[in-house]
Amino acid sequence: MGNLYATGRVVSEGLDSVLNQEFKALDKGFVRVVDYMGNDSSIVQAARVSYGKGTKTTQDDVALIRYLLKHKHTTPFEMCEIKLHIKAPIFIARQWLRHRTASVNEYSARYSIIEEEYYVPATENIRKQSSSNKQGRGEALSTEESQEIQNKMDQVTQNCFALYNEFIKIDDNNNELVAKELARSILPVNIYTQFYWKIDLHNLMHFLRLRCDSHAQYEIREYANIILDLLKLWLPSTYQAFLDYHINAINFSAQEMSMLHSMLSQVEVVDKLEGLSMREYNEFKNKINKGI
Repeated sequence: MGNLYATGRVVSEGLDSVLNQEFKALDKGFVRVVDYMGNDSSIVQAARVSYGKGTKTTQDDVALIRYLLKHKHTTPFEMCEIKLHIKAPIFIARQWLRHRTASVNEYSARYSIIEEEYYVPATENIRKQSSSNKQGRGEALSTEESQEIQNKMDQVTQNCFALYNEFIKIDDNNNELVAKELARSILPVNIYTQFYWKIDLHNLMHFLRLRCDSHAQYEIREYANIILDLLKLWLPSTYQAFLDYHINAINFSAQEMSMLHSMLSQVEVVDKLEGLSMREYNEFKNKINKGI
């Protein structure tokens, strides 16, 4: 059903085209856009404190967005918000909700019966503990080992659900044997939960910087990459700047900058680097020439 009347608000045609569409994640999870506020022009308007569609050209608007993101002027990005419906395993949801700069409402297992849906990783994602990263995976197991572990994960979860269903079974007096708020406690953290997650753009990009990183856990990275694709549909100019200055960029420590300065001090900087504006190019030269 379409809109009944025009609201006069700015829209993102890209995000409008996928509203309420479920984007599959893992085996049974998904990400769905429920609603959003603002588009690229909203960021520009907030920065200029102007009205309408802006006071400059599209090219100037893109340049301003890039400048704001590069120099960490974050407030204009807080003018855009998005509300997502997430279905994810509980152990991923708990990791997800450590990002406390969002509004969250989660499915309640105190009131509702938990559906028998749970996550078991594919065999290629069942790996040994990393020897260099205490919170990550390392080398692969043999096919036989990973299949055995996968089967055990599946079986133990099925056993837990069998007991849960026994606990909440209706007796002859039409009462549940055990209260749902207690019965749920025996279920493992690989069961699926659902929640609504509303967050502004500035904090969303912080989430994506961490969770799209190759060091992030595989499962939450799958969700983050879906949301990154949604960001491209929603705010294409901001998305490209975000890739250039955060996702595909690298920070250097003071010591590393000193080494770079020493290495490049004997190299003549070219007059123009492809892909950089003149202002960005001059900033780049100043960084190199400054050293430590």
